Amino acid sequence: MTMMSGADIVLESLKHLGVDVVFGYPGGVVLPLYDRFPAHPEVRHILVRHEQGAGHAADGYARASGKLGVALATSGPGATNLVTAITTAHMDSVPTLFITGNVGRELLGRDGFQEADITGITMPTVKHNYLVMRAEDLAYTFAEAAYIATTGRKGSVHIDIPKDVFLEQAEFIWPDKIEIRGYRPQTVGATALVEQAAEIINAAERPVIFAGHGVILSEAAEELRLFAEKTGTPILNTLLGLGSISPDHALAYGMMGMHGSYWANHAASNADVIIALGMRMDDRALGRFADMNPTAKIVHVDIDPAEHGKNLFTLVPIVGDVKVVLGQLMEHVVTNSHAEWVRWIDDLRNNHRLSMSVPPGEEMTQQHVISKIAQFIGPEAVLTTGVGQHQMWAAQFGNIGRPYQLVTSGGLGTMGFEVPAAMGAAVACPDRAVWTICGDGGFQMTFQEIATMVDEHLPVKMAIMNNGFLGMVRQWQELFYGNNYVSVAMSQPDFLKLADAYGIHGIRVTDRSQVDQALKDAAAYPGPVILDFRVEAEGNVFPMVPAGASLSETIEEPQKVR
Repeated sequence: MTMMSGADIVLESLKHLGVDVVFGYPGGVVLPLYDRFPAHPEVRHILVRHEQGAGHAADGYARASGKLGVALATSGPGATNLVTAITTAHMDSVPTLFITGNVGRELLGRDGFQEADITGITMPTVKHNYLVMRAEDLAYTFAEAAYIATTGRKGSVHIDIPKDVFLEQAEFIWPDKIEIRGYRPQTVGATALVEQAAEIINAAERPVIFAGHGVILSEAAEELRLFAEKTGTPILNTLLGLGSISPDHALAYGMMGMHGSYWANHAASNADVIIALGMRMDDRALGRFADMNPTAKIVHVDIDPAEHGKNLFTLVPIVGDVKVVLGQLMEHVVTNSHAEWVRWIDDLRNNHRLSMSVPPGEEMTQQHVISKIAQFIGPEAVLTTGVGQHQMWAAQFGNIGRPYQLVTSGGLGTMGFEVPAAMGAAVACPDRAVWTICGDGGFQMTFQEIATMVDEHLPVKMAIMNNGFLGMVRQWQELFYGNNYVSVAMSQPDFLKLADAYGIHGIRVTDRSQVDQALKDAAAYPGPVILDFRVEAEGNVFPMVPAGASLSETIEEPQKVR
């Protein structure tokens, strides 16, 4: 019989799960756990500067590696500071485990110092959560939590542990297997539905694939390519689906949606069969639901049955893992080319390329800078972003060519994600270069994690698109609110002095001619780097589907909005 404290059981459990790093911030109720970290050197603890940073770092770690990301915080404000990060990860189905401490069991519900009902607070924003009241339950709870986070539709799971449970002694018993009544993720598609879908796909004249995040999460990029090539079906990506197919592939047509390409959106609007793979069918990707190609026959493959028919009528809803179901479909679909349909989309792309091109001229635009960064770092690097105009331009010009390359907040759209997520990605991928495209607004929300990068020797390159505005909000105020700019102009600190304060390298870029050398200088520096790109102040992201419009109403020029 192996008796351990609850704290030791937690750390032994993490080791059994293969967790080698935890992003955390200490506090009173988790001190018994921190006291035991030195006895478990296999679990590396990274001290962040804010609990939200710990959560986004765990998220970035998971997105860049496909492994379980783990964050740790104390009770009360420590736990509530995690909520944005928990929700960000959960909205995008990222496998993450969030651990919090709480007041002792005798104080629960009595408004003790730094008590918060974090179990109740996080209930709507996690796949599952736990309040562990006995040390003897900890090992099984961690095993079950990790199983839930990493199977089926992946997501965030939360475990809350009262302080005295960390101190309580119990036997460490690791379960041989996990069985949860009522939780049986269905990975194999129903045969009858697969055969029905294949019949529809075989009869299609203008099929199109919507490839979402689920393709990457299920590691189905190769299956997607083979399926598309056999059936001759063009592939459109959601934002988080970028990287599931190389942009150089003949059947890859880039991102669809609010800031997707003109040709992708019109292909989606004119297809007679839509094969949606691992996506939520959300408004940012599809525009106005009522007019999202109402005559198309929709085959929707998703491991979460709740997504079927939620926003659009689905003719053939297949519950299953995308990788597995694509393998099933391959046995039933016939070889096709759809040459006329593909040619129609190619012609559309050739006639509308200017709407997705780097603006000419001498002004330093974000499009120019981001395209240069993409060209410089190549597909083996990890590219993270914040949220806003720079995120959309990174999607358009980042040349995302492999799974796990792009790390960005999709469903929740979390500003401030860029710096801590890049930090987590750098921990997950020490052999890859990690660059993050930052908004000047979002950067200022979480840049304190630069100190963590310095401590941990993480050479993240932070490219700030410094335009002095909350760019996407300003764009909407310009286009839809009569140029009434309210609370969007931002004064900025001297980012080079900030770099100096953290003891890292800073580079200011004020002219297009300086971009190439700045990237080389940043890459050559062995530690973190801030690049302050003084980009044009009032550039707008196009193409654009105005809020409430359909994909067929995609606009390419700003004057057409008014």
